[in-house]
Amino acid sequence: MNLIEEISRRHPSDAVAVISGGRSVTYGELFDGASEVAAEIRNAARPLQRHPRIGLHCPDGLDYIILAMGILLADACLVPLAEELTAEEREEITHTTSLDFTLDGKPDHGGHVLKRLKTKPPAFPEDDFQALNPAFIRFSSGTTGTSKGVVLSHETLLARITAANEGLKIGPDDKVLWMLPLAHHFAVSIVLYLYAGAVTVLEPSPAREDILAAAEAHEATVMYGAPFHYAMLGADTGSFRWPSLRLAVATAAALPEATARAFEQRFDQALVQGLGIIEVGLSVLNLEDAASTPTAIGRALPAYEVALLDPSGNPVAEGEAGEFHIRGPGLLDAYLVPWDPAPLRDGYFASGDLVVRHSDGLLTLVGRSKSVINVAGMKVFPEEVESVLNLHPEVEASRVVGKDHPHTGQIPIAEIIPRDPANPPKAIALQRYCREHLSAYKVPLRFKPVDHLPRTASGKIRRV
Repeated sequence: MNLIEEISRRHPSDAVAVISGGRSVTYGELFDGASEVAAEIRNAARPLQRHPRIGLHCPDGLDYIILAMGILLADACLVPLAEELTAEEREEITHTTSLDFTLDGKPDHGGHVLKRLKTKPPAFPEDDFQALNPAFIRFSSGTTGTSKGVVLSHETLLARITAANEGLKIGPDDKVLWMLPLAHHFAVSIVLYLYAGAVTVLEPSPAREDILAAAEAHEATVMYGAPFHYAMLGADTGSFRWPSLRLAVATAAALPEATARAFEQRFDQALVQGLGIIEVGLSVLNLEDAASTPTAIGRALPAYEVALLDPSGNPVAEGEAGEFHIRGPGLLDAYLVPWDPAPLRDGYFASGDLVVRHSDGLLTLVGRSKSVINVAGMKVFPEEVESVLNLHPEVEASRVVGKDHPHTGQIPIAEIIPRDPANPPKAIALQRYCREHLSAYKVPLRFKPVDHLPRTASGKIRRV
């Protein structure tokens, strides 16, 4: 099965698929462009006599979508090489995945460049990899402590987007305003919109005025963005009320309540948070309680089962934090390196996220099991402390980590980026501020001003 071929059979060729830079592109035009790319790849890869692995390096935009579709249509395996990667990081992915080709998009100069590579034999079993009908390899942001390379087949992608759309309910009448990096989201989100027959509106400008102008001009019905985008939009003071908006999904980072409240007040639309995991897809969505409890991740979508377990593998009591385990369609086919074709336990994927289930069944994310700081037997979730520090008027951003301590086991330490580097906030003032919002054992004992915080390729705080 080829997912792009399935999409091509589902929609009229003259139906609009993508709007980019004022240009409306039909499904027929998308497939014509993808078919040309696929023919070039098939011709170049014919001597291999197997599914080639192709690294895609291209700026966000229409060209990215066409090139990515072309790779999949050619029965090649797509390996995103995100724009923000350093040369060293790109080289590491190239060798880890044993890429056969790179495909570099050149939007400013027209066209693209397909380059054959010579890499060492793969560190994973080639025959087993080929047997999966591989479509996609994505390196996670340390979901289980280290980034191993997640392998997804065409069949898995289809199962995943079908299950997710039971909650999103995206269809041909929708116009999705897209704000996130395509390298991190194409193979699930954009493919879902194409499969469902929706129109994807690409707005390259991060400026609030341009985003809202695109929303108004195209009567966008759905927005998919990060909390950063919603915070910016919620602060808008214009007159546009966005009457066509039916669904606003916040992803990529925890949704602050203040952001959700400001956006809802401005546009009369609750922000829907979900839990998206590259190994799983979008399995939990806060559809019913977005207005009353916006910081919750919601409930499992119909196709999924959730188990919250303690370190011994036993279910935790209601109201207690347990490691989030999920079972259902679209779970990863394998980890690439080291090769693991069955990274599940009784059909469940163990995410490393710590989640609480409340009496009404609502799920709340409280932290990461691998980032928890243990202070004299009491658990401190760095995300909770950071959410407080980040509200301090003199703090731009923060990271909280655990430092070993001979008496308490660990103590929390904070790194902060001051809003005014020449005049950073005093440690005693930050401690006083934290004590106003946190239990004493959660308050960092040290505060270190820094120029930047280590982040993963997708922009999340790096924990390890």
